[in-house]
Amino acid sequence: MAGTILSGMRPTGRLHLGNYFGALENWVRLQDQYNCYFFVADWHALTTGYDSTEVIIPNTYEMVADFLAAGLDPEKCAIFRQSDVKEHAELHLLMSMITPLSWLERCPTYKDMIQQLSNKDINSYGFLGYPALMSCDILMYKADAVPVGEDQLPHLEFTREMVRRFNHLYGPVFPEPKALMTEAKVLPGTDGRKMSKSYNNTIALADDPDTVRTKVMSMITDASRIKKTDPGHPDICSVYAYHKVFNPEQVPEITEQCKGGCIGCVQCKKALAAKISEYLTPIYERRQAIVADKGYIDDVLEAGRIKAAARAAATMDDVRSAMHFK
Repeated sequence: MAGTILSGMRPTGRLHLGNYFGALENWVRLQDQYNCYFFVADWHALTTGYDSTEVIIPNTYEMVADFLAAGLDPEKCAIFRQSDVKEHAELHLLMSMITPLSWLERCPTYKDMIQQLSNKDINSYGFLGYPALMSCDILMYKADAVPVGEDQLPHLEFTREMVRRFNHLYGPVFPEPKALMTEAKVLPGTDGRKMSKSYNNTIALADDPDTVRTKVMSMITDASRIKKTDPGHPDICSVYAYHKVFNPEQVPEITEQCKGGCIGCVQCKKALAAKISEYLTPIYERRQAIVADKGYIDDVLEAGRIKAAARAAATMDDVRSAMHFK
């Protein structure tokens, strides 16, 4: 194996195509190349959802079912819950003692989310400190690399700064994790906006083929096309964006036919629905089998907890020794 990788997702329920192509598809590839730890960030869910904790456990099971259906193999990687490895909280406590307040306040995501979630009371100690907890998740497994998109680079640099500060104060315990840049395929929601559960415009990995077809047929297309013979503008059409991902070999022909008014939007949607259903049906069928096997997800999470806890215990032994707590 090339090294250790750590990545996680907050349990927001069933995953959609944006989550899949943004991260999960890449995780499935990485598990064959790295020693991988993939976790459910349930403590992170509290930073913005502390008032709705009753959904965290059900959402965890939905999300892990998607992990497994998409191809994560518990024989190849550790899949676990953050809250099941209590060392995350201990390391976060210790690291918070040496993290300058100014580092947290300058975090660009912190400022953006305060504005975006102005309707929620998230001016909390936990929300301010979540970048430190995120860093501790990475450091707990002494990850060599973290798969990130360009927008996540500030978080990773924050982690690298924390490593340098800790190692300077107490000695070389942690490696500086490198960015493993990923090129995510970006898909719009069915209404043309960003794909988001809050907009109810997603295609979920758990959707059956009939639901997929219904959602595709409802997609927003080029509003300037009234008749089939009207010339289209594929670059502004959500359906075209999906064809580029699910039907790339036909894109040149679709482009020509759309611009020439030779293919209607309904026909184009039907062709796309068939391609998406062909792609997602195996994932859907695996997911159905996973959720039907009562106790399987619990077994996966327990096996992941055991593996993660062993690595975390070793890391915390190093940390306590370096900080003279043992």
